[in-house]
Amino acid sequence: MTRGSPLPAHRLSDLPDRVVLPALPEQARTSPPAPTALDGFNGAPAAETRRALLTCLRSPRWAHLVTAHRPYPTLDALLAASDEAAYDLTAGDLTEALAAESLPPLPADAYGAAHMALGAAHAAYEARFGHPFVVCLDGVPPPEALDHVLAAIRSRLANDPEEERVVTAEELRRLARQRLTGLL
Repeated sequence: MTRGSPLPAHRLSDLPDRVVLPALPEQARTSPPAPTALDGFNGAPAAETRRALLTCLRSPRWAHLVTAHRPYPTLDALLAASDEAAYDLTAGDLTEALAAESLPPLPADAYGAAHMALGAAHAAYEARFGHPFVVCLDGVPPPEALDHVLAAIRSRLANDPEEERVVTAEELRRLARQRLTGLL
């Protein structure tokens, strides 16, 4: 098998005296990157940050813990810290956070019977466990939200109080995470 002629070797003397690189636009060379919502979160006064966090989860202890560990390099780092702070909540912290929660609103076109069914299920849940029912609907398509909430209440009514406390704490953590993501 014969090969064609070998490619000529490149020699430094074949290169021009200088290499021209395209210049960056003037603005790109002088402008710092635009601040992000995370930059604003990291740089805001602690009291302002705690107030904002309380819209995500009504636990002053959680808001304090998340605020105290700023700055966060990424949203994922912030969400991980949020999760960790939520796992550290005491029963009293959870009770305080639950007191501010309410059921997600029903779609405007929901039938009156749906409102009654949800109200009755929620009343039974609150009578059994002594606090409002919470569930995170992250990822649930809006047309399926009512069915999801009703099914969750009915299934969780079978939990013993300690098991339900664990499930409720996890749902609060997920709600805080969802709201925090929306906040930023």
